[in-house]
Amino acid sequence: MMTIQSTIVAVALLLAASAALAQPAKYPNRPIRAVVSIAPGGTMDTISRALAQRLGEDLGQTVVVDNRPGAGGNIAMEITAAAAPDGHSLLIISATSVFHPLLYKARFDVLRDFAPVSQMSAQGYIVIVHPSLPARSILELVKYLKTNPGKLNFASSGIGSPMHLIGELFMVNSGTRMTHVPYKGIGPAYADLFAGTIEVGFPAIVSSVPHIRAGRLRPLAVTLPQRSPVVPELPTIVEAGVPGVVMVNWYGLLAPLNTPRAIIERLSQGVKVSMTHPEVVKRLAADGSDAVTSTPEQFRAHIADERDKWTKVIRNAGIRVQ
Repeated sequence: MMTIQSTIVAVALLLAASAALAQPAKYPNRPIRAVVSIAPGGTMDTISRALAQRLGEDLGQTVVVDNRPGAGGNIAMEITAAAAPDGHSLLIISATSVFHPLLYKARFDVLRDFAPVSQMSAQGYIVIVHPSLPARSILELVKYLKTNPGKLNFASSGIGSPMHLIGELFMVNSGTRMTHVPYKGIGPAYADLFAGTIEVGFPAIVSSVPHIRAGRLRPLAVTLPQRSPVVPELPTIVEAGVPGVVMVNWYGLLAPLNTPRAIIERLSQGVKVSMTHPEVVKRLAADGSDAVTSTPEQFRAHIADERDKWTKVIRNAGIRVQ
């Protein structure tokens, strides 16, 4: 037969157990998976692994990079969208995740189906021309193009690629006309740029620097909103005289929709700490990238602005995927 004292103790233990069950589990309480939509290798994978290492240290849990390429990023998005919204499955995206759905059929929407966490980095592109062209500045290129409308060709790594879209934006804002020549990748595009078959290109800064230093290509300006530390002698396109021409390839982190706000904020803070670590900054610089972090609200607004911007470019240029 229980005494009053033992009854009180039993009730207290039950209440304590109930309170413990009601408490949310400590986050994170197991390894975190960061899904990436490309195969291992390349800038996106390099930056993802740099984040994973430092974020894991900040959170006190292992962050595993899970490469799931294919279907234009839809495989990676499907895996993350179906995951429990508890912060243990995340998605790393690039700028192409915003404008590709404007060109290709997509099952997922970055803002509708996911919760933005933070931007991670930014990488610029560069306007290059074959050395045979007389243009040595952006305004000289614009003048040449207006004098010879449609005569020059510009290369891209494919229809709807960043190189293609920046070329279209440049033509619209400078009032010029060139012929777009899409390639299956940057390698073949570079080959024809070296040969002078193609006169203009908008490749990533880091991939073009060796060819610039070798004298195979002439740089005119960068597409960033500010000068690049990789080629600080070059002006931005806007600075050089053509307003509104800015293209930044960025990477960012998303979580499944309905992930608790406290977890989103903790992850956002973790990204900030991780991406601004001196070793990570140095690693990014080697790939021509800068650490750029943001609050969840800032990242959501950035994605929305990017979508509006490239929707207009695609519409005005009449870009169609065959």
